[in-house]
Amino acid sequence: MSVTTENHPWLVVAGTLADAGCDLVVGLPSDEPGLMDAARTVPGLRVVGVRDQRAGACAAIGHAAVSGRPAVLAVNSGPSFANALTGLLEADSLGAPVVVVTTRVPALGIGRGAFQYTDQAAMAAPLTKWTFLVEDPRQLTWALRRAVHLAVNGAPGVVLVEIADEVLRAPAPEHRPAPPVRRLRFAADAEEVHRAAALLAAARLPVVVVGGGCKPAGAGAAVRRLAELLGAPIFTTAAGRGVLDEEHPLACGLVGLYATPPADRLLAEADVVLAIGSRLEETARMGWDGLDDKTLVHVDVDPAVFLAALEPEAALLGDAAVVAGQLADALRAQAPEAPVLAARRAGIAAVREEMRARHAPGDTDGSGLTVSEALRLLQESVGRDATLVQENGLHDMWGYHWPVVSVGDGARVVTPGEQTMVGFGLPAAVGAAAADPARRTVLVCGDGAFEMGLAALPTATELRLGLTVLVLDNRGYGWPRFVRAEERSPDTLTRFTAPSHTDAAVRALGGDAVRCTTPVELVTALAAAAKAHTEGRTTVITVPVHDADVPVGVRRVFADPPTPEPPSPGASA
Repeated sequence: MSVTTENHPWLVVAGTLADAGCDLVVGLPSDEPGLMDAARTVPGLRVVGVRDQRAGACAAIGHAAVSGRPAVLAVNSGPSFANALTGLLEADSLGAPVVVVTTRVPALGIGRGAFQYTDQAAMAAPLTKWTFLVEDPRQLTWALRRAVHLAVNGAPGVVLVEIADEVLRAPAPEHRPAPPVRRLRFAADAEEVHRAAALLAAARLPVVVVGGGCKPAGAGAAVRRLAELLGAPIFTTAAGRGVLDEEHPLACGLVGLYATPPADRLLAEADVVLAIGSRLEETARMGWDGLDDKTLVHVDVDPAVFLAALEPEAALLGDAAVVAGQLADALRAQAPEAPVLAARRAGIAAVREEMRARHAPGDTDGSGLTVSEALRLLQESVGRDATLVQENGLHDMWGYHWPVVSVGDGARVVTPGEQTMVGFGLPAAVGAAAADPARRTVLVCGDGAFEMGLAALPTATELRLGLTVLVLDNRGYGWPRFVRAEERSPDTLTRFTAPSHTDAAVRALGGDAVRCTTPVELVTALAAAAKAHTEGRTTVITVPVHDADVPVGVRRVFADPPTPEPPSPGASA
């Protein structure tokens, strides 16, 4: 049966996903026409072909982060599915709404050496909210709509729908258009809200921690109002960045490993912590003095979050925006008095001013561009409301620190989660840019991560996305090198000795590749990148960096890191 036949199951699958609210299908084409082919014929769906299923999963994450809609990853049983798992591990870590649609081999071959059979549900079980095998065509529409519902509601995440081969070879039920799946909002228990409000009102110094769960809730305005009522400093997790304008007078940058001194002093002095839409993973807690002894008020849509990292004094189950509004309403009658608010705001202003003074980027370190100066020039070029995609290597972690980089509430920030998959950035940037091609999309990454994600570059070229990539090049793997230096261990294996091939790959695909060692060179390259963006061409700008240019958060958590050992004779630095 041809895929263009009106009742072919793949057309029903594509139409159902479009109706449910998905707008992207990403993957590799299968042997026979499948979901990607069908999706090309369905209005409202965009199809992105990648060279690597791992990259496809990361592109789905980036697209969902920018579009706010669930993305679909199309794979098949066997290596295709297994290869996507690393990206799905990151999607689960981030709580990204990704709907995985895959095939299952014919039932008669299972247990008898069927070609490319694998137990996909078992492999994906730790990473998925729900898995379902469609074995009857009458289950098809129901299973897909339920998958989208579960992907976006509660804690967003990964869902898996397997479609048996027998279903794909049988006539499908009629596709009946249906409304989009709605994101459900619910309020917290009123008694718990009043108890939490009393804790916040009585606090000596409350702080607000904004997590990635605030983004799908659109909680920025509600959280800002709440923090202003309290006069509380606002910190974000990496995933929560972009919910609030970082130039707001209460904004103090990121929390945990990415806290920028002296803002960490506010975190240490706080007695009550209000965490909204964050799981409070290890990175958010890292280097936070006295956190275990503070009173925690925790807001989340997922009850499993509570008591995972820390036990809250008040646990408010509900939508981040709705609950922040409830708390603000409850606090209006018991908000701190004007002198208390004025004193808190003055203290925060002093900390922000000191942060600016301490961390204002210098021109160079005497032997080339510093990472902070390169990031400052990048931001001056692209603005505060661009899409910023980051990896989590040693040097590019500078970009997590305010005021080195400052994002507005119109920005889209895409970061890896607690898994910090190397090679995440470039394919995630492809998905992010595909969601909003007119917006500048910028990737900051290390040279090792860029090489690992290089399979996504042809897709960026085919889609004419005009990406700007800043590669911080230390000729190897910076974080393992740093940790080995901490332990006085050999770092030879962390250093690349072969010549880099990435510039040649960029130019072969019609992009621009340039190496910059001075501010003037970088400003010139960034101006050319802005023009290349309008022409749909990728620009890769490489800036050599030094091992000693370690982000301030790493220096704070890993006090007094020793200088890395010099490379062995013949090794490239």
